Amino acid sequence: MRTIIPIITLPIEDDGFHLLIRAKVNSKEVNLILDTGASRTVFDEERIIILIGHNNLEKQERLSAGIGTTSMASKKVVIDQLSFNGLLLTNYEAAVLDLKHVNQSYEKLQLAPVEGILGGDILVKYKATINYDTQELILKG
Repeated sequence: MRTIIPIITLPIEDDGFHLLIRAKVNSKEVNLILDTGASRTVFDEERIIILIGHNNLEKQERLSAGIGTTSMASKKVVIDQLSFNGLLLTNYEAAVLDLKHVNQSYEKLQLAPVEGILGGDILVKYKATINYDTQELILKG
């Protein structure tokens, strides 16, 4: 089975780009940055609470590194349904971080806010291919 997800290329300043995809959390559309360097898929704490309708987030013992900082406290949450253009993940355990700094940068660039970052856990598991020519993310399996 192949799932094809359109990629939106966002110009960042004069010479850079972010790749964005749309997904659904419990049937609500979300914007996710596609980040091949992120080890895990993460969601913004403030936004995920709104999407799932509760704040039952479990604090993690370890600190998360990266995303523009050396380390930060993280939490986790189980998302009932996370879907990507037909690929449905149920009871998906996601990391939760404060991504306020990302959205503040996006606001300065007059870009729509993001709910999270699609990272390596899903990209590796579903043998992701990024086709820059067709602007598609292809997930297999």
